[in-house]
Amino acid sequence: MHARNYRVPAEQRQIIRILHLPLVYGVISFLSYRFFSDYIYYSFIQAAYESVTLSAFLLLLIQYVAATSPEYSAEAALSKKDKRKMPLFFCFRIRPSKPYFMHAVKWLVLQYAFVKPLISIISIITEAAGVYCEGVWDPHFASSYLEVVDVIAMFGALYGLILFYIITKDILANRNPLSKFLAIKIVIFLGIFQNFVFDLLADHGIIHGSGYWTESNIVHALNAFCTAFEADIAYMMLKAYPAAEYTDPALGKPGGVGRALLDSINLSDFGREIWASMKWFFNNSKSRREGQASGEMANGGEATFEQAFFPNYALGANPHAYGTRDNTGLLAQEGVAYPMGDRSVNTSPVPHGSPV
Repeated sequence: MHARNYRVPAEQRQIIRILHLPLVYGVISFLSYRFFSDYIYYSFIQAAYESVTLSAFLLLLIQYVAATSPEYSAEAALSKKDKRKMPLFFCFRIRPSKPYFMHAVKWLVLQYAFVKPLISIISIITEAAGVYCEGVWDPHFASSYLEVVDVIAMFGALYGLILFYIITKDILANRNPLSKFLAIKIVIFLGIFQNFVFDLLADHGIIHGSGYWTESNIVHALNAFCTAFEADIAYMMLKAYPAAEYTDPALGKPGGVGRALLDSINLSDFGREIWASMKWFFNNSKSRREGQASGEMANGGEATFEQAFFPNYALGANPHAYGTRDNTGLLAQEGVAYPMGDRSVNTSPVPHGSPV
């Protein structure tokens, strides 16, 4: 339904990515039974896509936050947030109104969409070379190192999501962000939990091999069996991400099913976001070392929110394009245009390139 009512691409491309998760689970489960001896390779692909859904969820929340301000911009929605203590790290404080906050959150979450697939690729290569050895903690095998990196990257992504949710939960109250987040995490957590349980049973000899299947084959088969049931949670995800709110003709003409699917598999927006954050941190650090104002920014040497959120603003790009719903139909992605629906009070067309 989202693809058929593709009127707000900035939000719906992320939703469609999230809704692909049960489909990926179903395909992986089928292939795991059909080619059970190669299950470990499919599990790496499944884990890689889980990282994509987490990153898509963050970008979706950013779009929701942007839609709550009269200017349809995320910086306006967060500009009045006060300084507060960081969850878990109570000795430190954060200021959501400062540009570093959004860049840090995006970097924490989006890095997982790159680190996890890279881990999966290395895992596939090392497994084929016979030096991966899943479940064995030994410095001679690659799995020991890759699992440590995976845990650190996952913790960073989850922490970034939780931090952003805590800061914006009052803004997003009518969007039910908690139910949306749980719809994703329940599916992913069940996969992690079942892997842990089956590995534990195998380690204690409760699960053992037979004349036809090895112990690992049986564990993988049980995981694939449970994954098939987890794919049935798609109904819960559809309820958490309803398409009904995008059926209003006032939002504009639908972009088409083909456009929706192509946008959902095009992950270039992830790359642009994390690159912009890394570039901002690098430039800001360099300016500090040189004793200059941060990149000739306003506000007494500190970056403005527009400069933090929109790196292209200095080049003349629309400062309110990214994270907004306006009639210009622009999503600021270095000149890439996407038609977007308008939910503003004034639904009259806005000239191209003008802020709402």
